[in-house]
Amino acid sequence: MVKALFTHTGVDCFGPFIGKQGRKRVKRWGCLFTCLNSRAIHLEILDGLDADSFLNAVTCFLARKGAPELIRSNNGTKMIRANKELQAAALSWEKNDKVNNALLRKGIEWEFIPPHASHIGGVWERQIRTVRKVLLAIVGAQVVDDE
Repeated sequence: MVKALFTHTGVDCFGPFIGKQGRKRVKRWGCLFTCLNSRAIHLEILDGLDADSFLNAVTCFLARKGAPELIRSNNGTKMIRANKELQAAALSWEKNDKVNNALLRKGIEWEFIPPHASHIGGVWERQIRTVRKVLLAIVGAQVVDDE
């Protein structure tokens, strides 16, 4: 049986890249979601390295690709906080009948790799290296805007 894309997903953040917002130069980061079965990737842009920006990226990923069975990530503080906030949101959805009836939720298991063991997340770390190389080749020294 063939599994759908992104049923088992690895996630990590990388950057910063310099962008332009109006006349200001701002730092932007990337959030890479990789399918652990097929190595397909999905990229989201982060405005900062705080938990809210990461949670927005996870929400966009879930809206576009659907809910995976398993998300694996490192032990970053933004990752742990996002996991707690997603669990709290799922509990509030259960209490709200309107939302509960409108949404078909699947339980998402979030697994953290052990601290100081980045070699376990080598799959997405290698994908980050490839994405950085391609982005630098395409963009080069240009300063691009958010769009």
